[in-house]
Amino acid sequence: MYNENWQERTELLLGKENLEKLEKAHVLVVGLGGVGAYAAESLCRGGIGELTIVDGDDLNPSNKNRQLAALDSTLGQQKAIVVGERLKDINPNLKLHIIDEYIKDERMIEILDKSFDYVVDAIDTLSPKVYLIYHSVQKGLKIVSSLGSGARLDPTKITIKDISKSYNCKLGLVLRKRLRKLGISKGVKVVFSEDKADLNAVIVDEPGENKKSTVGTISYMPPIYGCFCASVVLRDLIEVE
Repeated sequence: MYNENWQERTELLLGKENLEKLEKAHVLVVGLGGVGAYAAESLCRGGIGELTIVDGDDLNPSNKNRQLAALDSTLGQQKAIVVGERLKDINPNLKLHIIDEYIKDERMIEILDKSFDYVVDAIDTLSPKVYLIYHSVQKGLKIVSSLGSGARLDPTKITIKDISKSYNCKLGLVLRKRLRKLGISKGVKVVFSEDKADLNAVIVDEPGENKKSTVGTISYMPPIYGCFCASVVLRDLIEVE
């Protein structure tokens, strides 16, 4: 029979009291692509007892180079469903809420009305990213946001800082401008790379402030961003640096 105490090594590191704090915590993860799925899984394996995961997209072949849920056997399936099944397979006792839809406007506010101990922003589209951060801050929710992980190769340059101290990231630059207009200039933790993006790896599909681009990515960068996001949540919840 398998050892049911699968969290014994986590407890050995964090202690029983801290593990119990994590088991009582409810975390929202929005976006389940290259960053978000790894963040959700790291949170699940790390002991978070309740997760709400959100994504309205399905899996396609271009996801396979970096996304946890993308396999030949899952192509065409909804990301939220595939990731949710995986999380329950890791921890059958996990309290899991799956929202298989794109969220924006009033729907985003409705979701954030629930009691979350932390929010993970792994959205890669500007407008919903801005408003998830804005409404989370307005509601007094702790949030960590992933900035751009594409067009970069060096994982040692990834870091965690307040959004006001982020740099060398085009997404971060535009995000800061939009948030400042909404009265937010600091107080949001972000994961970003201090490395400059390789502009030769970026193809602009649609121009404009909320432009859509195809960005070259390598297998390990988005997952590391996701793990960094999860580390922020776990360490903040148990109040350790």
